[in-house]
Amino acid sequence: MPTVADTTVEILLDAGVTRVYGIPGDSLNGFTDAIRRNDAITWEHVRHEEAAAFAASAEAALTGELAVCAGSCGPGNTHLINGLYDANRSRVPVLAIAAQIPGAEIGSGYFQETHPQELFREASVYTELVSQADQMPRILEIAMRTAIERRGVAVVVVPGEIFLADSAGRRKSAPITFSPRVTRPTDPELQAAADILNGARKVTILSGAGAEGAHAQLVAVAEALKAPIVHAMRGKEFIEYDNPYDVGMTGLLGFSSGYRAMESCDALLMLGTDFPYQQFFPSKAKIVQVDIRGENLGRRVPLDLGLVGSVKDTVEALLPLLSERKDRKHLDSSLAHYAKARKSLDDLAVNDRNRTPIHPQYVARLVSELASEDAVFIPDVGSPVVWAARYLRMNGRRRLIGSFTHGSMANALPQAIGAQTAFPGRQVVALAGDGGLAMLLGELLTLRQNKLPVKIVVFNNSSLNFVEVEMKAAGFVNFGTGLENPDFAQLAQAAGLHGQRVEKPDELESALRTAFAHDGPALVDVVTARQELSIPPAITTKQVAGFTLYALRTIMNGRGDELIDLADTNVFRRLFD
Repeated sequence: MPTVADTTVEILLDAGVTRVYGIPGDSLNGFTDAIRRNDAITWEHVRHEEAAAFAASAEAALTGELAVCAGSCGPGNTHLINGLYDANRSRVPVLAIAAQIPGAEIGSGYFQETHPQELFREASVYTELVSQADQMPRILEIAMRTAIERRGVAVVVVPGEIFLADSAGRRKSAPITFSPRVTRPTDPELQAAADILNGARKVTILSGAGAEGAHAQLVAVAEALKAPIVHAMRGKEFIEYDNPYDVGMTGLLGFSSGYRAMESCDALLMLGTDFPYQQFFPSKAKIVQVDIRGENLGRRVPLDLGLVGSVKDTVEALLPLLSERKDRKHLDSSLAHYAKARKSLDDLAVNDRNRTPIHPQYVARLVSELASEDAVFIPDVGSPVVWAARYLRMNGRRRLIGSFTHGSMANALPQAIGAQTAFPGRQVVALAGDGGLAMLLGELLTLRQNKLPVKIVVFNNSSLNFVEVEMKAAGFVNFGTGLENPDFAQLAQAAGLHGQRVEKPDELESALRTAFAHDGPALVDVVTARQELSIPPAITTKQVAGFTLYALRTIMNGRGDELIDLADTNVFRRLFD
């Protein structure tokens, strides 16, 4: 007689799931034993449940299909929470199996008792407690379908004894996978959008992750409108390659050309983006927004027209209604500004005559040049995201994922575990911050144990660098941000990885080539400049005042050497080189 756990594994396999990330525990024994007895599914062991959830999030982001993680009762599954928040906010389909204490003990203050169905509710699109065996597999199927259709996290909470109970049985359902569909606005709505766009003199397009699979349509609508395309961070991998209309990013990670192209337009077409920063939207333009989720319309900026539909289907239906325009002044001006901004950024990404410390721009540029043409890049939140956004070259085959919406530190290494597990023959490069790497340092052991050839490039600036920039912009003296780091290369070697430390620019290219060619996991610890500024595309009066206040407070606190170091890194180098 099959158990509930056996039926659970069978349904997962029918849906195409072939692995589960997690750490075993007694309340999970029935489930993990069912996996052990089935050769078609594997248990991917990690060292922290947070890493399990991040790994599942990365797998789902790359495949677009359901990924699964699991945690034992109490502290086991509560550790999943941060990675599940990331998956849910990144809108990728993840199923979390959260084991529970014995059902008869719930509410008694039993050992390790928590209430996961309450804890995970904000980090999921569906959460339910299975209180008796005959609820399964129905609850499981509902959870899986909800995760897939709503592109988010579903949590099924199961007391350990239910896994071991006899399965009630149920007529086999069709495999629970994503059903392709066409989603576009009605003809009158499309005509209303065309009227706004045809009537504008200068149109700019802002696009994001919703442009996945719609690259040709995006370029076609830009050609028809003679519109520059600005992209959000999550849209970089889908938009900037083979795109003669791309003018870069805007926002806190972007640069001036993207900001200018938006601010100077009189009509903005938003395609598949939930770009959150209101201060970067144009102040006077008419705005048309297209999103597959109607609830996203107008929540960042007031709209003149909101349309529900996929980017691909909506643009294909909109194109015949657009008047082919000849005036390229706005487009050409935006492209020229982008070329200038791009050159300014590229001029910073150099060896700098072997001077130390190494500039992080140079690290990111070399990583981009030396990585494979289908590499998966995963930057940690903070300054590695800035350098990834500005210097990694996308080509339509490469992928760029991360914690871009939830914004969690320590995402790069565990997400690399999921990416490499799902794609064992593909190059996966984690761009780790020193602070982020240290948070889940134990996952280096997962790389060795699971034989995952992830390549880790550490931006080691001995600080929570992006936090320091934020403090300076707000006028605060840096406090609590310094990190006394070990030699991460030696730590990697002790864990069984290839490890190399780089302190001079001349040594960097060789170290990266060696690591990328290594048959196994490898870590390159790069000592980078702590005082490198990542300046946003628009500097506000308040930010200028903040840096001035920071300078005064630093001198008053006897730390003028830090200010001089900041100037040497970011100003003198540019003035006299």
